[in-house]
Amino acid sequence: MRPVDLARAAGVSTQQVRNLEAAGTLPQAERSASGYRRYDERHLAALLAYTALVPGLGATGARAILEAVGAGEVPKALALLDAAHAALHQGRASLVEIERTLAAVVVEREPASDTPVRLRVGELAGLLGVRTSALRVWEAAHLLAPTREPETGYRVYGAQDVRDARIIQTLREGYYLFDRIRPIIDGLRRTGSSQALRDALADRRVALDRRSAALLAGAARLGGYIEVLRGSGTVLA
Repeated sequence: MRPVDLARAAGVSTQQVRNLEAAGTLPQAERSASGYRRYDERHLAALLAYTALVPGLGATGARAILEAVGAGEVPKALALLDAAHAALHQGRASLVEIERTLAAVVVEREPASDTPVRLRVGELAGLLGVRTSALRVWEAAHLLAPTREPETGYRVYGAQDVRDARIIQTLREGYYLFDRIRPIIDGLRRTGSSQALRDALADRRVALDRRSAALLAGAARLGGYIEVLRGSGTVLA
């Protein structure tokens, strides 16, 4: 196949085909006697796997998996795919936790959580699986407002702070900007209004469903690519 044939088959541009080959995402093409690139079923399978994985992983994640397979490191590629599924599972778990507390927020304006009510910054970061720097950035953006210990000046996060941090984390994973998150958090704190949060959580669930479906389709294409490589005699780990 010529570059244009490969590009048309996958619905991408010929320049993208060249870029992906140069980056190692696609196998190196053989050259004709006149120097033209010649592609085969391996390149088509790789390109179809890449385009199928991008909606669920993003371009960087898809490239990392295809490059691992191209280097013969299938276990590494599968581990990256598993990590993406695990991240989606954690995103769903966060949604469940927030929804579990939502009724209490409306009725009592206090979080219905079993989380300890006095956490240091490192403890909260560990609970959420984020860096401590992320919590400080959220505080600087006026999304979190922890108290301070009088004796030490250390930040202390109560149950409501933990609830707010979970909400912020979930919305940030859904690519919400701080300016969109702030009124949601403010509404919960001041009035107990949760409609904006409910709408945001519904959007986040739809996005997670789409990513899950995309990963499923991408995994199928990836499996097809691996089988093509094995059928061609390519040595894979």
